[in-house]
Amino acid sequence: MATTVRRALLTLPAAPLGPDNPLPALRAPDGVHVLDERARDGLPRDMARQIGYEPLRSLLPVPVRDGYGRERAEREFESVVIENGLLLVTVLPGLGGRIHSLVHLPTGRELLYRNPVFQPANLALNGAWFSGGIEWNIGATGHTTLSCAPLHAAPVPAPDGGVMLRMWEWERLRDLPFQVDLWLPADSEFLHVGVRVRNPHEHPAPVYWWSNTAVPEDPGSRVLAPADEAWHFGHERSLSRVPVPAWAGEDRTYPLRSEYPTDFFFEVRDAEADRPWIASLDADGYGLAQASTARLRGRKLFVWGAGAGGRRWQEWLTRPGTGGYAEIQAGLARTQLEHVRLEAGAEFSWLEVYGPLRADPARVHGADWAAARGAAAEALDAVMPAATLDAAHKAWRARADTEPGERIATGSGWGALEVLCAGHSLPGTPFEESTLGAAQEPWLRLWRAGALPAPRRAGPPGEALVAGHWRDMLETAPADPLTEYHLGVAQWHAGDVAQAVRSWERGLVLAPSRWPLLRCLAVADALAGDPLRAADRYAEAFADLVAESRGGDAWTAAESALGREAMTALLAAGRPAAAREVWDGLRPALREQGRFRLLAARLLAAEGHVGAARRLFDDGFELADLREGEEALSELWAGLTDAPLPPAYDFRMRPPGGSGRSAP
Repeated sequence: MATTVRRALLTLPAAPLGPDNPLPALRAPDGVHVLDERARDGLPRDMARQIGYEPLRSLLPVPVRDGYGRERAEREFESVVIENGLLLVTVLPGLGGRIHSLVHLPTGRELLYRNPVFQPANLALNGAWFSGGIEWNIGATGHTTLSCAPLHAAPVPAPDGGVMLRMWEWERLRDLPFQVDLWLPADSEFLHVGVRVRNPHEHPAPVYWWSNTAVPEDPGSRVLAPADEAWHFGHERSLSRVPVPAWAGEDRTYPLRSEYPTDFFFEVRDAEADRPWIASLDADGYGLAQASTARLRGRKLFVWGAGAGGRRWQEWLTRPGTGGYAEIQAGLARTQLEHVRLEAGAEFSWLEVYGPLRADPARVHGADWAAARGAAAEALDAVMPAATLDAAHKAWRARADTEPGERIATGSGWGALEVLCAGHSLPGTPFEESTLGAAQEPWLRLWRAGALPAPRRAGPPGEALVAGHWRDMLETAPADPLTEYHLGVAQWHAGDVAQAVRSWERGLVLAPSRWPLLRCLAVADALAGDPLRAADRYAEAFADLVAESRGGDAWTAAESALGREAMTALLAAGRPAAAREVWDGLRPALREQGRFRLLAARLLAAEGHVGAARRLFDDGFELADLREGEEALSELWAGLTDAPLPPAYDFRMRPPGGSGRSAP
């Protein structure tokens, strides 16, 4: 049959995303993927250089997405279905362009781990992320900030004369546009994916890309790649070269033979000379294969492990009774700790394919690793030769600039703002002025009139912009309190902490709304090593917010975010009485949130009411925004009782005495 691309609705039990956190993300990511110079000694020179190249300083200008919950209700998601009689692909443009499902029609088999629910959890760089399918990770080490964000999408003529789906957006951490083109040649069992990342600026930019595929996991599943060694990254927070497949007494190519969450970055053989690939095959030798042109050189296996914490995380991300998954990934570098330099005006492009693979199970699961991976490679060569892949990439690249047709989905207006102000020419990925919205309006006014407009009504400050050209405009704009606030955020992002503090202090003098500036100064105090002063400012900021707050989601989100930070800082400073005042100032509904239930237990323990704190655990609560690797639950429990940690609270991802977590 001819390939079709059509709109559809996908109904899933879904938790709400809720409002974004209105506080600017001033703190740097947690740093577990940073290796210092000593830890980089002995690594290959290109790997060591790329690990040290432009690590992420902060999440700015991207907001944190932490307003989601865990109560699910049936919800319809806009989807796009691509079908050619051999494969049926379901895509979610409104959720980062995630491929939700990839069904091989002749056998009726789902090739991916398809999550039966939509449940956000705190695993993306900026919070909300969900498991399952194939995701496109761009920006910096971690799950993309676009995990739960809409992309622009539209049909485009495919290289074979059919139709393909183009998705594109402006990635804000690195200020780079990208596109992902999906198509199914009429007679192919492989989904074709063309990816392009462009640097329209006059300076180099760091690029990070990992295509992440969730595949079903069971005791018979084995992951194969053309490698004899891998770089292991686990709770030790270090990279070490280990043999493939067996290491530390177990064959690690079987995901369930690791106890704790672990990454294995395969040292792919001859990545530049041949196409890299990775496959996950079951006990019968059947499963999913992913291959690409040489640009996408890296391959990775991530496992949650068979331990209690990994199993609990798997359950947390879906619903009880759902099977587990492993992740097979493909990236621009050897490891996810690296960022690759993209020169000014240049681009990276490559082609990926995803489809069914069947190989001799006796060889795939035999003791001879070379024969096992050889069986998979031979089966892949038979259905998708390297020459076919290269030819498809060349044919797609000739179509990459084709202008898309009628929009199927609309992303953000940030790309339109950047293109308008900088005059970028990006054929094939139009960022049209019609997509500009309320979030971009103040910045459009700054560009056109040289000043931010006065807010029309009281409320939390809008989103910040921090790139150098916006910082320059803020520096020459009239120095009103709102401008000083945004200027300070941009200076902070640039690493000029002293100037940022001065800007916030100047803005504080005349600010009708003091809490946003006080909160920024509190973060600066805390990072400068003055927790008592930070606590004082947090207490003052929260009191000012409560006095000013009105109804509505934006105000509630501000109270929730600032209340969490204030209570945490006050408890850390040994000031439970002030933390109690913050608790008393919270809206009753906020006190029922899991994070505040945990803070209430900490507060009760600090006040000496250990039994009451323990009863909060006994009553039960869920920490919807629990961060991967966070041990707040187990640590507080250990301070309250000698009893074993209940399974519902056991998210531990390391052995006793270990530290850190694996890469995402």
